Amino acid sequence: MDTQRYDRPLDRRSALGVLSSLLFGLPALRSGSLLHAADVPWLEQAVRGPHTVPDANRGYFEPLLVDSRGKTIDTLAAWKTRRQALREAWYRFLGPMPQQRPPVKLTVLKEDQDAGCVRQLVEYESEPGQLVQAYLLSPLEPNSKRLPALVGLHQTSKHSIDEIAGLKGIESQRIGPKLARRGFVVFCPRNYLWQDVESYQAAVARFKQRHPNTLGMHKMLYDSIRGVDVLESLPHVDEKRIGCVGHSLGGKEALYLAAFDDRIQATVASELGIGFSYTNWHAPWYLGASINDEGFKLNHHQLVALIAPKPFLLLAGEAGSRSVSDGDRSWPYLQASHAICKLYPQPVRIGMHNHGEGHTISDATFERLALWLETYLS
Repeated sequence: MDTQRYDRPLDRRSALGVLSSLLFGLPALRSGSLLHAADVPWLEQAVRGPHTVPDANRGYFEPLLVDSRGKTIDTLAAWKTRRQALREAWYRFLGPMPQQRPPVKLTVLKEDQDAGCVRQLVEYESEPGQLVQAYLLSPLEPNSKRLPALVGLHQTSKHSIDEIAGLKGIESQRIGPKLARRGFVVFCPRNYLWQDVESYQAAVARFKQRHPNTLGMHKMLYDSIRGVDVLESLPHVDEKRIGCVGHSLGGKEALYLAAFDDRIQATVASELGIGFSYTNWHAPWYLGASINDEGFKLNHHQLVALIAPKPFLLLAGEAGSRSVSDGDRSWPYLQASHAICKLYPQPVRIGMHNHGEGHTISDATFERLALWLETYLS
């Protein structure tokens, strides 16, 4: 399996901080000899983490900066070799998906401007021969410059994309139009569990007919990657300023998309349940039961490491209860990547905000989410 096909070299222009300060009046931060765009004002708090971390079942939690011979990794070159080995191990576990992705061709099914943005229901080919629907949201009056863009990934909901696109469902989850009104192009693809099927089990069975050796999570990853393909194809999108955002199920997809598609430059994942034991990762539409095997040697701190050093924010909702997906116990998955971030010239920008408001995105939390994306895709 070709594990290079989702990669694109990162654009690290040292003048980014100066440009940001000129355009937005924001101070540039210096790290080593390079200038950087201004950070969110609460970055230090986000990357410091909680004072105490509760005990939790985290499974296999291998050191990241140790190579296959047991030697400590202390150079960026050695880490990149280790990073590639981790990617390959995860791809072997997830199973194969089509290496040749179809060209992007969008068919607009309907359009409105009722939510203060241009909202188009579109259809396109995701896998070869498999049509998928999504909402494409754009600002009403885009300026002449190309815009930052997001793959917006919906939560588990009977309304699927209608909720994140602002048409139905919980008000706090209608984040697509809010982000479009703030200047983003937002592409919201329908998860395969709601693609013309009556149950999750039926969706898995249909997928397994096409790909018997592939996990459902790779299907979700593949479809999210196709979302990036769509955004890159749009003339009003700046392909160097693409990020992703998602809540719950969508947060799971955002973690994987940021880890495996190097085109993603900034991410917010809300209440995904980053630990295998925190939510139902063992379900057949995600990773399956083998993650509970005694000898299983993959874990999600490795995926956060693949994201490093790009900005990644985990939103957690825990406040004295473990009924939500993430909380202070989630911190080690993020902290493990900080030593890797320090091999790069950028500041550490992998952090967590535990708002303590439960499994939701309140107005105040949305402001943090939006500011993170505005800052790091500026």
